[in-house]
Amino acid sequence: MGQSDRAAIEAILAGDKEAYGALVVRHSATLFRMAYRVTGNAADADDVVQDAFLRAYVKLASFESRSEFGTWIYRIGVRCALDKVSARRAIDDAVRIGEETDAEEAVLQVADAAPGPERLALSAEIGAMQEMALRGLSPLERTAFVLRHHEERSTEEIAAALEIAPNAAKQAVFRAVKKVRQRLEGFRMTQKRAARGEIQRVTV
Repeated sequence: MGQSDRAAIEAILAGDKEAYGALVVRHSATLFRMAYRVTGNAADADDVVQDAFLRAYVKLASFESRSEFGTWIYRIGVRCALDKVSARRAIDDAVRIGEETDAEEAVLQVADAAPGPERLALSAEIGAMQEMALRGLSPLERTAFVLRHHEERSTEEIAAALEIAPNAAKQAVFRAVKKVRQRLEGFRMTQKRAARGEIQRVTV
């Protein structure tokens, strides 16, 4: 574990609660990036970061300093993100009216949810269409997909973070990729049909 993290943890366990702030500052950006990609919006990502550091603080006395604090808090963050997506999915299922949404409107809604460039230097990997595709995944599949293809985590790391067997993690990623590809292809076909219809209206 890094010397600065170790020193902060020792200080916290010795009674210096203010020292926890250093850990928050040092690791919050990494957690926010992951949480934003898993949840799809900044507000939920902020909640995930806060929940993760709160859980870590409560469990800090049981933390084994043989491992990296960054790895430990990251895994806690993944679990918090998964919980957030699962809770939101349950709410969405309860209030869903239907999935027939105008594609252009949905794209605009997703784009508006993105944080400004000053919030964090988030990459543009999650486009509006992919975000729509990810919404069709189960919470576990979405989290596994993000960890593998956006966070570039290994199967073993994904399994550890999600607390599942490596083979289960591999299958979750496989299912997620398959579903995302199918949904993206569906979106592309819809766009093509819409474009053809627009051309016909203009030429008639």
